[in-house]
Amino acid sequence: MFNRLAVSLKELEATVIQMLVFGSVSASVAGKEAMQRHFGNIDWPVTWVEGAACDGSPIAGLQVFGFTGGEVTRINLNGRVVGSVFSDGTARYCLLGGLDPVRNSIAREDQTRETLDNLARALAQGGFSLSDTVRTWFFLEDLLSWYDEFNQTRTQIYSGVKFRTGSLPASTGIGAKNPAGTALTVGAWAMQPLNSSTRAEEIASPLQCPAPAYGSSFSRAIELSSETGRRLLISGTASIAPGGKTLWPGAARQQVAHTMQVVGAILGSRGFQFSDLTRATAYFKRRADARAFTEWCAARGLQLQPVTLAQCDICRDDLLFELEADAWSSTTRLVPFPLSTEGL
Repeated sequence: MFNRLAVSLKELEATVIQMLVFGSVSASVAGKEAMQRHFGNIDWPVTWVEGAACDGSPIAGLQVFGFTGGEVTRINLNGRVVGSVFSDGTARYCLLGGLDPVRNSIAREDQTRETLDNLARALAQGGFSLSDTVRTWFFLEDLLSWYDEFNQTRTQIYSGVKFRTGSLPASTGIGAKNPAGTALTVGAWAMQPLNSSTRAEEIASPLQCPAPAYGSSFSRAIELSSETGRRLLISGTASIAPGGKTLWPGAARQQVAHTMQVVGAILGSRGFQFSDLTRATAYFKRRADARAFTEWCAARGLQLQPVTLAQCDICRDDLLFELEADAWSSTTRLVPFPLSTEGL
């Protein structure tokens, strides 16, 4: 798998900015050894989380954000690389991953504070701040037992941040263990425009209420736009009604269909289609429910979309499916950033 990734990156002359691996935690040691054989020193952020493959494989998929044609600066924190800074001429970007607390013996809420403090410290090294954040990923061990406390802690911290966009970041909060055994591990994406035509703005979901209405501090989607194109970052999305209640509890096919309707409405509101997706992750509470998603895609000719299917806990007991996605529309029709590789 990592050999095939190395070949793809070489063909594209791409530098790895961030890597996200969904796979068994028990396979992380072998995975690291394989990466070192094929790449040598791993000088980019790696987030490895327990996301079992729905077909029983040890790794569900790799997602790699890559960059071509420019310089990349790495951010080191606590003795390892956790971030990458680069510019495409329209904005400066910072992608971070594998951020976790220094101490895993303290209360989970305190681990959240410590992790977000580490995020702020890492951003500061690259000349960014929390206010520049446009996208986050939170992977929480045993999520269902403390998701409310996590949300309260995140909201408290965010209350002291004046985000550049004027809106909360897009985000995914999912249940998954990590090799370090901490309560959570975090990834993030920050952006600083370099001219007046480059901007990041919140995009509402036409079929759902804002997430803060029921206590979750994130935006449904954020759009990054410049003269080179538009990138839509869609948060983790599930079968939730406009009023915030779960729709179709326990019914996987109906939840998949409704979730995809919601995602499709967000895409359509900005002139995108499912064929514009560059990266997606489909999360399933139960492996067997992956079939409902693959059949939904097959019925619409979307089998070749770049999507990782992983078994993870969703943020509510009665939610069985969640999807996050990125879409891109280029004015120049160049190969877009990021490179996304799945199922290699």
